[in-house]
Amino acid sequence: MKMIGTIATSMSGKLGGVVASHGRGGAYFRAKTIPTNPNTPRQIAVRTRIKNLAIAWANDLTQAQRDAWDLYAANVPFIDSIGESIFLTGINHYSRSNQAKLQAGLARVDDAPSTFTLAAAEGSLGATGSAAADTVDITFDDAKTWASEDNAAQLVFVGQPVNPSIKFFGGPFRFAGALLGNSTTPITSPQTLASPFVLDVGVQVFVETRILRADGRLSARARTSFLAGA
Repeated sequence: MKMIGTIATSMSGKLGGVVASHGRGGAYFRAKTIPTNPNTPRQIAVRTRIKNLAIAWANDLTQAQRDAWDLYAANVPFIDSIGESIFLTGINHYSRSNQAKLQAGLARVDDAPSTFTLAAAEGSLGATGSAAADTVDITFDDAKTWASEDNAAQLVFVGQPVNPSIKFFGGPFRFAGALLGNSTTPITSPQTLASPFVLDVGVQVFVETRILRADGRLSARARTSFLAGA
């Protein structure tokens, strides 16, 4: 039996013991499960950065700086997990941008962007990988402005390898590295990064990237996948 929902046509999130999600076949519900919390060093590092950014927002930024982030947020629509256009808060954008900055090894940016857009996502993302070397080769459009911009980057995240039959992948992804822009010697494509996961020949690997501009603007995700070679 198939049904067309009349209560809600797009849903995402938890309600009681039910989780709403969506995939290629449309929306679906599943039972809520409580994942284990291993508190890995990577998880602790992310949580610490987010906590410190919340403290910086409250204590380090001036009211004028917070107002500027709120103004940026009010003028920049954001696409949520079900494809709806929403508006985040100023602190959401401040934390989102600076979490990426710090993860890339770049300095925190406290002044809000004056350009009211997200950064443009990578439009030419490609990837291949070697099981023998456990490396991932990333191809991208190195003519884009970020590649020749100091304090800009393209952050690369590699998914845990899966069976080649998998068409949709929700994670986990792990940070593999940041391709850093440089005004003196612009970064060129391709670039090779160590895979954060062991690769076997024939496994499918999903890759996500986000472009981060010097002023803190962070793009939506770009995604590709590849079958690991020898």
